[in-house]
Amino acid sequence: MSGDNGEDSEGEIELNPEDVVDVIEFPENDVPPDESEDEDADEMEVGAEGDAVKDDSVIVFRNHKDSVFAVQVDPKTRSLAVTGSQDDKALVWNISTGSVVMECTGHKDSVTSVGFSHDSMYIATADMSGLIKVWKTETKEEIWSFEGGEVEWLKWHTMAHVLLVGTSDGDVWMWKMPDADCKMFHHNSSVLSGQITSDGKRLCTGCEDGTVKIWDLKSGESLHTISGHEAHTSSVLCVDCHEDNTLLLTGSTDQTAKLINTQTGKIITTLNCTDETDDGEENSVETVGLSNIFPYAATGCMNGSLGIWDIPSQSLRHHCKHEAGIVKLKWDSISPLIYTASLDGIIRLWDARSSAMVSQWTGHEAEILDFDISKDGNVMISCGEDCTARVFSLHSPDR
Repeated sequence: MSGDNGEDSEGEIELNPEDVVDVIEFPENDVPPDESEDEDADEMEVGAEGDAVKDDSVIVFRNHKDSVFAVQVDPKTRSLAVTGSQDDKALVWNISTGSVVMECTGHKDSVTSVGFSHDSMYIATADMSGLIKVWKTETKEEIWSFEGGEVEWLKWHTMAHVLLVGTSDGDVWMWKMPDADCKMFHHNSSVLSGQITSDGKRLCTGCEDGTVKIWDLKSGESLHTISGHEAHTSSVLCVDCHEDNTLLLTGSTDQTAKLINTQTGKIITTLNCTDETDDGEENSVETVGLSNIFPYAATGCMNGSLGIWDIPSQSLRHHCKHEAGIVKLKWDSISPLIYTASLDGIIRLWDARSSAMVSQWTGHEAEILDFDISKDGNVMISCGEDCTARVFSLHSPDR
């Protein structure tokens, strides 16, 4: 016998079928997810192999519609970044918020080279068709453009509003902004790499035919040409100059790097970057760098090998293996640490003294194509095939 409260004599609740409004069926094993799992998922990305990747970035910039090829942080305020993409655009954006500040439109092909002038007053963008544009950061206006051969690289002078651009047709163009007074340095093959010495007086270039040249920027004169039997035998992909203005490091598809005296044009030594474990696979030195803290040189190869070299003894100190090819390396400005970006989507930090990996940053879902570090060393931005640029904080007590 049921009581008035709907409970039977044993305290069990009786349900009257007439009181049922609707029946909701739950599939078997359909259990609401735990909230903590949702929070963990927010910090994960799916990598190229389908595996979950922890995202260490503090900002993910997703405004490009295709692969992002190039990035640079503005050197003056360190608050802006410019990125160039396969979507035929360059975008200038705030690295704290990820909001777009300026769109650099009008390009005809993938924007593969970007850069701020030394004081962040101007921005240069260049695409694969050879169209180069210069923009004024403050007014967000295009102030100049030029169309030439396919652009291999562009760099602003370290102390002046002077833009240098290397092209596939063998020319390096130099313009003084905003009047665009022009000077040209001619080579016999594509100019694949270039670097201005830290004193701002000379330009070092590397060519497809293996030639390395050192130029006087003021006179336009070729001071030294490194070619012949001691020179590289194939394309010079990368160059770096030491801040003391006397040492040049070059890397090539011939699997070697060369240390060159910029005062005499003489090759000091050749660093053999071949790896016995390659099994004959094609390799190349994609990126090089000279430490300004220790007498070390670094080479990064497409086979994933990072070489740390002792300059006085001209010998290999350490060999640091990556899972995929190294696309770029940068020495830390105040320590013997070196950053590497790899095609496996990871940026790593190595101690050149011990070869120990100090840290790593993940988050990209595909290959990293470029990265830059702010002048104060507090922010790093990378970009890649996953159509994103990612901002990482480098603030740490041990830096």
